[in-house]
Amino acid sequence: MAEIIQKDGTWSFDGDTVRIVPGRDKGVGLLRQTLGEVAVPLRALAGISFEPGRKAGRLRLRLRDGADPLLQVTGGRLPDASDPYRLTVETDRTGVAEYFVDEVRGALLLDQVETGPTREYLLPGPAVPITAGAGDGTVAFDGDRVSLEWNWTAEEAKRSGGTRAFRVADLRSVEWSPSKGLTSGWLRFLQAGTAAPASPKYDPFTVELFGFKNDPLMALVAAAVAARMPHPAAAPADPAAPAGALGAGPAARPAGSAEDAAADHDTLLRRLRELGELHQSGILTADEFAAAKQAVLRRF
Repeated sequence: MAEIIQKDGTWSFDGDTVRIVPGRDKGVGLLRQTLGEVAVPLRALAGISFEPGRKAGRLRLRLRDGADPLLQVTGGRLPDASDPYRLTVETDRTGVAEYFVDEVRGALLLDQVETGPTREYLLPGPAVPITAGAGDGTVAFDGDRVSLEWNWTAEEAKRSGGTRAFRVADLRSVEWSPSKGLTSGWLRFLQAGTAAPASPKYDPFTVELFGFKNDPLMALVAAAVAARMPHPAAAPADPAAPAGALGAGPAARPAGSAEDAAADHDTLLRRLRELGELHQSGILTADEFAAAKQAVLRRF
């Protein structure tokens, strides 16, 4: 098991999952503190990198497009302090960070993980129920229903309508956008079958964000809602398909059968040959090849 412990947080990897626990350092953003521990399955990863620096380095996980509802709704607009997939690494832990990278990369090579976009969320999103207050309102979500309650900063057009409540099933999409300079951001719930929304200031289904400390928490609410909506890349179900046909494959063999053991052995041998070819062609360095080879041999 690989592990790196820093003031910014702790990352560990057991061969199947990268576990991320935020630290208690003052530089850890409110979003990361509120989100808490994140478990990232290996199949959700597209890559990992370490960027050394004079004062501190930076360890980064790169997730597959569409794997995480939080990254889906924020679209790369989260500030570094709020990014759960970034870890600040002190200079005396550079070697540990590089070892961590080698272990994850070796596992990605060994398992031949797909790195392209996904058609389903591979992370569950923030836990519910969840409530956040920022900008001109407070949003609460229990896993099925969303409610919007306005504060004194909201326009009269919003406050006069009172609290808004609706179900996830009634939504077309959810959007989060941070404020920029003097331009407000928003958390917007687009209702199915409705026309283009009004300005965030007047839209009764949009919380206007002013750029204050709690704004990133609205991204967590957006992610929790998005995780319970159809994935943007999901193909529509085939109404003609018989029940249980989705994801059906060849008839299953009993777990642990001789056929399974032989198939696993052949797969590992094939991957050893593939790794050797990658090393011979110069795609893998000697260190990367050695780490990946050891990971394969441990599974025999």
